[in-house]
Parts: sequence; structure tokens; C-alpha cells
Amino acid sequence: MHRFSSGSRHLRLVFAALLGSLAAPAIAAPCGTDLNPVSTELPYGTGWGVDERNTRYQTRSNLNAANADKLTLKWSYGLASNTPRSYPLVTENTVFLGDGGRGVVALDRESGCERWLFAHEGAISTAIVGAELAGRRVLLFGDRTQGIYLLDALSGELIWHAMVEDQPLPWYSGSPVVAGDTVYVPVSSMEVAVAVNPLYGCCTTRGGLAAFDLATGSKRWFRPTIDEPAAPTGRHWLFVQKYGPSGATVWGTPSYDAARALVYFGTGQNYSHPTTDTSDAIFAVSAADGAVAWVTQFTADDAYTAACNIEALNHPNCPDPMGPDVDFGAPTMLVRTPQGRELLIAGQKSAEAHALDPATGEVVWTQRLGRGGIIGGVHWGIAANESLGLVYVPISDKKIFGFPSPGEPNPGLYALDVNTGDRRWHYYRESRCEAQECVYGLSAAITAANDVVVTGSMDGYLELVHAGTGELLWSYDAWRDFATVNGVPAVGGGFDAHGAYLADDLLLVSAGYAYVGQQRGGNAFLVFEVADGN
Repeated sequence: MHRFSSGSRHLRLVFAALLGSLAAPAIAAPCGTDLNPVSTELPYGTGWGVDERNTRYQTRSNLNAANADKLTLKWSYGLASNTPRSYPLVTENTVFLGDGGRGVVALDRESGCERWLFAHEGAISTAIVGAELAGRRVLLFGDRTQGIYLLDALSGELIWHAMVEDQPLPWYSGSPVVAGDTVYVPVSSMEVAVAVNPLYGCCTTRGGLAAFDLATGSKRWFRPTIDEPAAPTGRHWLFVQKYGPSGATVWGTPSYDAARALVYFGTGQNYSHPTTDTSDAIFAVSAADGAVAWVTQFTADDAYTAACNIEALNHPNCPDPMGPDVDFGAPTMLVRTPQGRELLIAGQKSAEAHALDPATGEVVWTQRLGRGGIIGGVHWGIAANESLGLVYVPISDKKIFGFPSPGEPNPGLYALDVNTGDRRWHYYRESRCEAQECVYGLSAAITAANDVVVTGSMDGYLELVHAGTGELLWSYDAWRDFATVNGVPAVGGGFDAHGAYLADDLLLVSAGYAYVGQQRGGNAFLVFEVADGN
């Protein structure tokens, strides 16, 4: 196993990137009204996972180890939020992007100029997902609290809007997946946050997966992760009713298995006692009707809400006993080994990666990589390079809220043998400074292509490492101001959430995420290009 750490090479790459950006800032092209019509042909992936299996591997990228150092900033776009959570969709001439608080925009791929805007004030929280409906190109996105929207890709016109009615406080965090004429929507619950109110009777909602008709937005089925509805379990302060079981929410994008007609997803912790055997678990359900094929639990008795963060109150809505909050926030990934075997890979906030038999849920291997924690371990997503037989696992291991995190942090990017889970290499470097916002770690989802892996760190560096060796190839410091094509002042921050997108010779990413862990916010959407297209 190889381990790459900070050193002279990293410093040289950062220094070169800094000089390059100062010497040649992105040029903002004048935006007129004579842009070519939106093209919806040849989308570079269907949504969050690039493919419906969630491999996060872009087959149509020119970026590789030989030209990685030729990446330069092409244009920048100023977002309306300093906690951007949308993942773009790119076609041959358009970038579709969710700009939380403003809406969904269609941007000219070459210049960044705006083609159309679907005005929407809500918090856009998902990838822009492309699909085809009766010969019509359409786009899906999720609002954190308001549900799923379907737009016409050519015009931005709203086609339908749907919400999950099966739960009173649904949260839409994971991106939907389209398979055929069905939209699969992961469902979480805002009760994890509402529970900070000590007068709130915690908790009654359950996570689940919903299926909607792509043409109409009508619900086909909803599969809750807990079969039995919550029931009264006692009171606190004599008059606040408590309930359980609850939670086991679904935060991540499901993966779709066409051959088995199954949909896979991971669940979060329980919100209240009693705990269930479906929390911190992986589900396989029928794509046709949501019937459960199998469930494999990895951490039992994990109960937690945000009320536990308010230590001084000894908060009554913090479950007692409290669990470590090491759920599956990241999506599952269905991969094929070089030998032709299929495995379902899942990364957990416990800093463990697991491989399961997709037909039975039997555990094939488990590898622990760090100490894990509330935002530690695997947070947003993993990737694979099936031709190399490697799975790439980003580890955050950041400590927040004073919660105990036993052991030493071990952040960075790990390459694991897909057959055995054995470590092949580990890339790591030191944090940029000692302040909390400067802590190095990989919370954002990663992306792979050819012989490179793209990472974005919480301390503001966008980096490319060699897929086979873990060697650092390119580094870009995003903690700076940017001139933007839309004239909105923009600043870069910590990288988190959905991570980078690749298309041909482009690398697209949002810089900034002021959410948890005292990370530096930012509102810069950055588009890099390999110089001369090589």
C-alpha cells in the first residue's frame, strides 16, 4: 500500500495554480440574446451517479494524468447561496444548474451566459437529473422541503410538481433516479432538526423510497423503512408526548439494478427509541412495487437527533442511550469486478466501506479506514474505476460539536481492491492551518475518469490524484474572489456535498459549503477546461 502526503510536490502544484490564476483570470464573455438554442442531446450522464448504478465514473471525459496540469479556469458563475447543493447536468452546449434561492438556470456551455431561468426561491438540494418523456427532454430536481419538480429542458417550463404525502415532515436530500417511466425518490425527515425544540414530541416520521410516474408525477408506491407506525412511548416534562420507533431515513441517491429489477439504498439512524433493525442498513426493494427483497443492518441501536448537539440542556429529545450517528448518508454503488462479478458497495459514516452480494445482501467484505463520526467517515459519496478493479473512498473524519470520536482521525482518499477491500493506496496531506475551517478531510462526493480521481477538500483545495497510484497531479486553491459571467460577486470556500462533474475537457464544481463543521461558505460555480482540449 502506498501513502502520499503533503510535501514539496503539493506546494509546487498549489504555487503554480495560484500564479496561473493570477496571471490569466477567467474572461467573462458578453452575454447577448443571440445564443444558439438549448441542445439536450448527448447528456454526460443521467444524474448524480453519472449512471444509474452510481459509479460516479465518467466515460466521456478527456481528463487524464497526462493533461491534468493543463486545467485552467474557463469561466465562473456567481450563485445566490453560500451553501450550494446542486449537481449540474451537461449536454453538448448547455450546463443545467440549480442555483438555490434563485432557481434552475440553463447556461451556455462555452460562455456561461444564461439561456433560461426557472425561477424558484426554495433550497434546491439535488442533482439536475435528465430524462426523456415521449420524445421530450426533461429535467428533474428536488427542493429540500417542497418535493420534486419536472421541467422541460428546452424552455425551463414546469411540467409537474409532486410531494410525498405519506410522511408529515419529509426532507428531500438525495437525488432522484429515473428508470424507464418511473422516478425513484429517496425520502428523509426534517424531524432530526425539529427535535431541537424541547416542546416537540419526538418522533413519528419514517424514511423511505417513493416511486412516481414520470409522465404525470402521480405516486405509484411508497416503501417506508419502518413497517410499524410510531406509538406513544412515554412523556417528558409530564406533558410532552414521546413516540417511537422513528427515523431510518434515506439521505442518498438510490442505485438501480436493471438485471434484477431492484433498487438499493442506505438508511440513517433512528430518531427515537425503540430502535429498529432497519436503521443504519442497506435495503434492496423491488423496482416494480417496493417490496423488500432483503435488508442488511450494519450498526444496531443507533439513535440520534440534532437535539443531542445542545449538550448544556441535557436535551429531552436526545435519545437515551444516544447512538454514534454513523448512518449511510452516501448513496450505494453497484459495480462490476474485472472478473465479471457484481458487488454492491456502500460507504458509512463509521469510516467503513462494505461490499455486499446484490442478490442476497450477504456481506462480502468490510474495511475500516478511519475513526468516523457525525460528519466523519464517508459522508457524500464514493466512486469506482471498474477497469482497474478499484473503489475510491473519501474519508472526512472531522470532529464537531465536541462529540467524542474515539481514535485518531485518518482522513483522505483511499483506493480499495473491489474484490477484497484491501487498501491499495491512501492519499493524504496536512491541513492548511489549525483553525476549524482549515481542517483537511474529504466530505464531498468524488468523481473518477480514465486514470484520475477528482476530490474537493473541506479546506478549499480541488485536487486530482492518479487513479492507479494516488500521486497528486494537480491542485487548485479555491479560497479567493472570482470575476463571474453573471456579474454576481463570488468567493470560493470549502468543497462539500455533490462534488465535481466531468464532461469532455471540462471540470465543473461548486466551491463553498457553510453548513456544518464551521466550514467556509462560498458561492462560486467554477468551470475548468483542459487547455487546447488535449
